[in-house]
Amino acid sequence: MTRTRHWLFGGTVAVYAAIVLGVLTTSWLVTLDWQVMLFRPYKQWPDIHAFLDYFVVLGQRGPTAVAVGAWLVWRCWRQKNLHPMLVLGVALLMLNVTVGAAKIGMGRLGPHYATAIGTNEMWLGGDIFPSGHTANAVVTWGVLSYLATTPLRRRILSVIAALGALGVGMTTVYLGTHWVSDVLLGWAAGLLVLLALPWCEPGMAWAEARLMAALWRLRDRLGGAAQPLPVPASPAGVTAGVSRQRAVAEDGVLVREPAVAGGRQGRSPDTWPHHPARPHTTRSERTPVTPSGSRRPPHADRAPRTAPVTTTVRGRSQGS
Repeated sequence: MTRTRHWLFGGTVAVYAAIVLGVLTTSWLVTLDWQVMLFRPYKQWPDIHAFLDYFVVLGQRGPTAVAVGAWLVWRCWRQKNLHPMLVLGVALLMLNVTVGAAKIGMGRLGPHYATAIGTNEMWLGGDIFPSGHTANAVVTWGVLSYLATTPLRRRILSVIAALGALGVGMTTVYLGTHWVSDVLLGWAAGLLVLLALPWCEPGMAWAEARLMAALWRLRDRLGGAAQPLPVPASPAGVTAGVSRQRAVAEDGVLVREPAVAGGRQGRSPDTWPHHPARPHTTRSERTPVTPSGSRRPPHADRAPRTAPVTTTVRGRSQGS
């Protein structure tokens, strides 16, 4: 959570509070709501009505969550972790809690159900303030920019997400389903969720570690005990850079040894944890076997040494 994010979060909270206060006090903001509502944009430009009916789906929670979730599942599979899906899940959870609580708490009616011109329509049992479509568009598409891996991609996706959220919010005003102030508060509510995500990263890391451990345990349990692999007849066809398989005759377990440069295998203590290294002898160094099956002493093939010759010189014995 950088200092810039702290300032943005604080400024967004101030804007959120100002919008709510402006609606509660029936300020110029409520006057603007009624002016746009009475203008009835869907009647002024009816030709784009059919297109915007489909475009507003980009702010509906179900379709957008499925689309973005499918993409993030693929990201999880490629990265071998659960972080992308955890970010989306935490973001949607915070969005539902915060926006849902504000909707129920303030109970504002929408333009189509307004009771009196010029009123703020608060605490009348509605659920329109803030705009859920707008906040959901900000969060769902903003998560993609939050998870971007490079600064350039983050900037591009941030611009796309901002334009999409702007379009969804203005579409709801055009269709007459939301007041202008509903959309303004929806933008602020969605931005607060995105800005608060870094505070949730430690908790997501904790959850990811435990979920991954549980998945690995489940995989091992479903896979059963590891079966010994067949011993290859000969190492022919094994090239350098490819790990070979080495058999231990004592217990029939197949152990893998990493390949080294030049195609020869290097023995590492880690690959033989339970079997100490044994000296390797070539065929020429082995003790030959006699016809009776017994092994001759190591120096049996050498010529026998002659007995020392002793001579007597002037009464003393001297060896030669």
